[in-house]
Amino acid sequence: MMKKHLSKILFAHLLFVSLCSIAQEKDANTKVNTNQTSNIQTYTPSKLLSKGQWDVKFFNNLYTETKGVFNGVKSSKEREIYFTTSLEVFTGITDNNRVNIGLLLEYRSNTINGKGATSVFNFSNRKDARNGLSSFAPAIKWQPIENVGNFSIQSAFHIPLIDQETKNGLKDENGTTIRDAVFLDQKGYTFQNRFFYDYTFPSRDWQLFTELNTEYHFGDTSLTDNNGNTIKGSFANNTVVLAPGVFMSYFPSDTTTVLGFVQHFQRIGDFTQNFTALGFGGKYQLNQTLNLEVLYSKFVRGDETGLGQSFNIGLRALF
Repeated sequence: MMKKHLSKILFAHLLFVSLCSIAQEKDANTKVNTNQTSNIQTYTPSKLLSKGQWDVKFFNNLYTETKGVFNGVKSSKEREIYFTTSLEVFTGITDNNRVNIGLLLEYRSNTINGKGATSVFNFSNRKDARNGLSSFAPAIKWQPIENVGNFSIQSAFHIPLIDQETKNGLKDENGTTIRDAVFLDQKGYTFQNRFFYDYTFPSRDWQLFTELNTEYHFGDTSLTDNNGNTIKGSFANNTVVLAPGVFMSYFPSDTTTVLGFVQHFQRIGDFTQNFTALGFGGKYQLNQTLNLEVLYSKFVRGDETGLGQSFNIGLRALF
């Protein structure tokens, strides 16, 4: 019950932030400057905020997989669904606009054993489902080179809030699996650095954005019981992740963009895995405060990983 109440409080808070942003815009009664680029063109992830400016992003990712590649063999599997809601809040703190500080929160709801794609929205804890606030991370974003405003680095330290990485697994006396364990999130610490760079072409109709995400995972040594339930630690501990991404955007208008992207994920260390995803999407500036983002991606290949597709929608407030 506590987790259900927590999810309601989190969603209510997010709605409150969005409504306050709209109200602030109306109260300010500001007008769009037609000679100035829109927020979706100007405030890429590379761009830092001015002192006192706020950036609130509410992003939702629904990932569903029905295939996997393990030990070099690709096979079908019962559907697994993973829903992640993330809240990112940043603000500028320096007069030279080169340092931002922020906080990241993640709430997850996952189901297994062939449930429907919308089953995660029940936000329940059953034998084949788990949900909860899984991690938070203090973060800092900074511009390392004074004269290069389109290059920045975001560093965050992710702290887990869950008691067990996997739960609810069960095997009989012969070791035959009766019920798979349900994974919620990593039960370990993550030190993350994301490197952002963007380039707007002279016509201003096209924009290239690149990202390199690096992660170091550490914590207690992973330990599971005979039923596949995590007793302590995480499968991802003592691993390093390198995840580059390239995004190409086209702007039909100042307030609209369509984009395509390719991303790769490579984990090395005690546990290795990799996958590649292709996707497309768009952004629309609803007003001077709010931006809407919609993305779709397909996991086209991988090794020691599931293969599926993700559907994403985000709301961003800049004020």
